[in-house]
Amino acid sequence: MNRSYKPSFISNIPLSAWIGIVIIAVNLLAAVFAPWIAPHSETEQVGDIWLLPSAATPFGTDSLGRDMLSRILFGARTTIAIALTITIASFIIGIISGFAAAIYGKWVDVVLSRIVDTVMSIPVLIFALMVLSVMGTSIPVLVLTIALLDATRVFRLARLVAQAIVCQEYVEAARLRGEGLRWVLTKEILPNAMPPLLAEFGMRFCFTFLFIAGLSFLGLGIQPPYADWGSMVRDNAQAINFGQFAPLYPAAAIALLTIGVNLVVDWLLARNSLPHGEEA
Repeated sequence: MNRSYKPSFISNIPLSAWIGIVIIAVNLLAAVFAPWIAPHSETEQVGDIWLLPSAATPFGTDSLGRDMLSRILFGARTTIAIALTITIASFIIGIISGFAAAIYGKWVDVVLSRIVDTVMSIPVLIFALMVLSVMGTSIPVLVLTIALLDATRVFRLARLVAQAIVCQEYVEAARLRGEGLRWVLTKEILPNAMPPLLAEFGMRFCFTFLFIAGLSFLGLGIQPPYADWGSMVRDNAQAINFGQFAPLYPAAAIALLTIGVNLVVDWLLARNSLPHGEEA
């Protein structure tokens, strides 16, 4: 008797997505367990500046004689945690305001859309530099500033997706049978909006992650004594003149995590673009 075989979800994940998942998992493990797996603390001086890699310091030392491997592990915790916090905050703000604009429409949509258009008319980097220069570069200010800027992008996607869903027949049917706004939002709109929002979450995380690294490189991001990959590239840039590889390690960590997230996002986008019932 022949039986149709339907591959499992895991077996349908392509190799590129698996590579991305492994890269993300390794970075998350490094971030979570940095205090236990790092050979030294992030501020401890273990030798002279820009020492070559050795058994004691596998990645050498930085511009202050601190262990580069330990700094990279602690930098993963700082950079990833802040980027993830900013991304989550921006999605909470963007989804709530975007759904409100789509559901209520009229003046709510007009007011929110004009506010978002005004903020988006200002270049992100210039706006962030202006705010951080005036209000300081503390972590709360950094998180709030970038989260509000990113929320404008999430708002436009959430509003567009929600507008396409609220006019569907199954949403009208739910309203006609007496379902309240909360039920329609949580049972109809949000589940159907999740696939594009999840893909956008990965992309926003990448943009935020790179933006924080760029601000840190300019000296306006995460401040000492916290280890951060962007500031590590800046602090050790002069090592290239002496034939050292110190700035290349945090730069490679930034590039590797970005590639890993993009591989997973590409798979999610390809999977969500397939007709219903098919798998990538």
